[in-house]
Amino acid sequence: MPTRQKAIRLFQFSGITVYLHWSWFLIAIFEINGRNSSYTSFYWNVLEYLALFVIVMLHEFGHALACRQTGGTANQIVLWPLGGVAYVDPPPRPGAVLWSIVAGPLVNVVLAPLLYAVAFLGKSTGWWLLFPNLHELLRAVFWIDLVLLGFNILPIYPLDGGKILWSLLWFVLGRARSLMVATLLGFVGVAGFVLLAIYIRSVWFGILAGYLLINCWGGLQHARALVKMAKLPRRHEFGCPRCQQSPPAGEYWKCGKCGQAFDTFATNAACPYCSTQFPVTRCLDCGGLSPMSEWAAQRYAVAMPSQS
Repeated sequence: MPTRQKAIRLFQFSGITVYLHWSWFLIAIFEINGRNSSYTSFYWNVLEYLALFVIVMLHEFGHALACRQTGGTANQIVLWPLGGVAYVDPPPRPGAVLWSIVAGPLVNVVLAPLLYAVAFLGKSTGWWLLFPNLHELLRAVFWIDLVLLGFNILPIYPLDGGKILWSLLWFVLGRARSLMVATLLGFVGVAGFVLLAIYIRSVWFGILAGYLLINCWGGLQHARALVKMAKLPRRHEFGCPRCQQSPPAGEYWKCGKCGQAFDTFATNAACPYCSTQFPVTRCLDCGGLSPMSEWAAQRYAVAMPSQS
């Protein structure tokens, strides 16, 4: 996955910083120069590629802003040759994850009729005869938006369609099993991409298949870890303020100073080896960081609901 390392910071909007990976420029030069089009000027090829860039960016902002609506964290978007990545961390609930994922393709759904309407208006009023390059650009951007939408909703993990499938199955099968099903189905989709890449002799489809394979494998390992985590004995006297899950009982936290593993809930968030006191404790289920006092308060609030 691309990160902001070796990436150019473009701008920040609503607390979300957008980065452009350096490899984007290399692929942009290759794609722009190698594209055959009906434009009368090379510069329209550049505008078309920039339009692709804008559509992908808006798609990722859909993910990020929806994640924030659910109470999650989203503060970084990285654009690179294979599209874009919005680093989102919604609350570990199926509804929150589903909305965070669906919002991206919904941006493309909204853009499609708008782009079509502008292109249709140009043709019906006749101005496309005066500005044929502009009309061709609008048509191209419309089809780019549709292709991106169709590709993203394929039920292949980690594409949006695969993650939507995971979120829907989560309601029925739970977090771990639904992720395992989604990633296993993703491997089938990866195999299809590999065969397609071989059949049409496409390097890009081969690279894409490799990217999907790496993420499917990572998702499968994550699902296995979640299954193991679910079987661990829990400390029911505590609860995560973010996901309400009780922490596992055991030495699953590591001291950042001495490197020793310990049970932070048995020592009140202090390392028993070097006496380092930790102001916050990480939830192993959702990754959230909260003070120990909030863990105890959350469990008390659940066990003893307020009386009116």
